[in-house]
Amino acid sequence: MLKQTIVLSLFPLSVAAQVAQGPANADFDPAFENQTRAPALPETSVSTEVFATGLNGPWGLDRLPSGQFLVTEITGDMRVINADGSVSGPISGLPEIAVQGQGGLLDVNVSPDFSNDRLVFWTYAKPVDGGLVTAAARGTLDNQGRLTDVMDIFVQDPPVRGGRHFGSRIVPMADGTVFITTGDRGAGDSGDLVQDINSTHGKIIRVNYDGSIPQDNPFVGRDGDDAIWSLGHRNVQGATLGPDGALWTVEHGPRGGDELNRPQSGENYGWPVVSYGINYGGSEVSEGIARAEGFEGPVYYWDPVIAPSGMTVYDGSFGPWQGDLLIASLNPGGMVRLDIEDGRVAGEERLVRELGRLRDIEVLDDGAVLVINDSGRAVRVIPQ
Repeated sequence: MLKQTIVLSLFPLSVAAQVAQGPANADFDPAFENQTRAPALPETSVSTEVFATGLNGPWGLDRLPSGQFLVTEITGDMRVINADGSVSGPISGLPEIAVQGQGGLLDVNVSPDFSNDRLVFWTYAKPVDGGLVTAAARGTLDNQGRLTDVMDIFVQDPPVRGGRHFGSRIVPMADGTVFITTGDRGAGDSGDLVQDINSTHGKIIRVNYDGSIPQDNPFVGRDGDDAIWSLGHRNVQGATLGPDGALWTVEHGPRGGDELNRPQSGENYGWPVVSYGINYGGSEVSEGIARAEGFEGPVYYWDPVIAPSGMTVYDGSFGPWQGDLLIASLNPGGMVRLDIEDGRVAGEERLVRELGRLRDIEVLDDGAVLVINDSGRAVRVIPQ
């Protein structure tokens, strides 16, 4: 049985206990109650068991209707994890992938109607003239384990030569549209392209399955890139449909200031003008403000960071977690659970830190969740 450590807050005794996480890097006050350091949720007893091993830098994970899983390796391969935990050889048909820095083969997600259309969507670092970009592609997975009819549906612009902050998650919707998250490509607080509506750096992107532009996107018919859904994001590495059916995302802040957002059409989330964090060297981000008129604030933020990666909403059979967000953490590692009530965070729990740097999470039919970590393992986490 794994125990979650909880300490009392240093605030007055009327304030609920919080998750132990250490001192904040910045001294900003939250905009509203429970925007950060929400009350600690009751401890969940969990057990863990290794499901699959031998993966080489697993990054994205999605379940197939067959009970198998697609998994990406940042080193450039996509594989199938079978129901018995065995791992297939590489799936053929992927485009050229740039494995550089934080770039490589990134997220994977299948169509909501996969049983009929066999569509697979993925994101990756793509080599182009002038450097590298985040790209999203789709293909049809045949019965021989090959991807056919492969095509890019989004290519970031402009390219950058560095290998940082690609994002990137992809969420295909039942209405035939796809959300794609991108990063600022490591530009830091000088990242003017993140606030530029003609650039797709630091944006949430929305396109149709074939890469065409939905006509209800916010910048269609206006100045700006028609594919943009929202802007002002630093490095979004988690995205899922939340308990309300809307898109929720988590993104990396600098030193402090990791954010949970529910991105709205056409809204600006502030990076690098505003941030609840500071630069890695200790200096202020831009003008050193956490919020300002014209920018949407996060639903929740962390300082110190959790370095968020993949995220899902729990819809399994373990009642106490029903409708909660589960977020993979790279630092300090493990899994973060958030109780969402009326669009706000009501409580937080930290779990399975001993599993190290987690990259993605999938909910299983039996109520457990499957996580992948940087050690190359897929592990079942079973709440009890």
